[in-house]
Amino acid sequence: MQDLSIVNSGELTMSSREIASLTGKRHGDVIRDIRTMLEQMGDDADLRHVSEQQDQRGYTSEFLLDRYHTEVLVTGYDVKRRAAVIRRWFDLETGAATPTYQIPQTMAEALRLAADQAERIEQQERELEQARPAVEFTNRVIESDETIRIGEVAKIIGTGQNRLFKFLRQHGFLTRRNEPYQSKIDAGLMDVKLSKQFEHPRAGLTRSITPLVTGKGLARIQRLWAEEHAGEVA
Repeated sequence: MQDLSIVNSGELTMSSREIASLTGKRHGDVIRDIRTMLEQMGDDADLRHVSEQQDQRGYTSEFLLDRYHTEVLVTGYDVKRRAAVIRRWFDLETGAATPTYQIPQTMAEALRLAADQAERIEQQERELEQARPAVEFTNRVIESDETIRIGEVAKIIGTGQNRLFKFLRQHGFLTRRNEPYQSKIDAGLMDVKLSKQFEHPRAGLTRSITPLVTGKGLARIQRLWAEEHAGEVA
């Protein structure tokens, strides 16, 4: 997606991806900041000038903001980050910089844009077809009482097992020993598999605990991961 665009009304907008790039913040954090801003603004947020773009899974891929909402957003950022965003707007409005995307001005430009969009749609359909077995497996887990190991969850999300373990510890799913918190078990998000008791050389008679993720937990983890890692290249 383009980082800057002009909406049909001719209004200039800046995307959350561009804001992340200018400020050096993670795109997922910028999306979180925008949601917080809109929530705090309440009825004062004119949503005609805020556009939420979603991917085919229904997750937020980016936000498009007009200048007013962009400046409200970056008011809470430090001076260096705020200055970078405002300078970009100034360059854009004075013509020192140009948007990477503009509304087609001729029939030829419109046809080229339509062809590009058709090609992207075809590519997305091919990717969806390739991912269909994994999607069907994920849906089966979510809709049933089946539980899966952390390694399988990592494969579904598209990351490494160790990275996912760290993510789950940071978000309060697992303890430092990688054991599910009781609150997550009670909420139906996690479960455990206990091994048979064995004699540990130091701890004595004990048993190992394998953390498991339920269908409900998988859906929750996928959404958290997608929102926090939006815009990252796999």
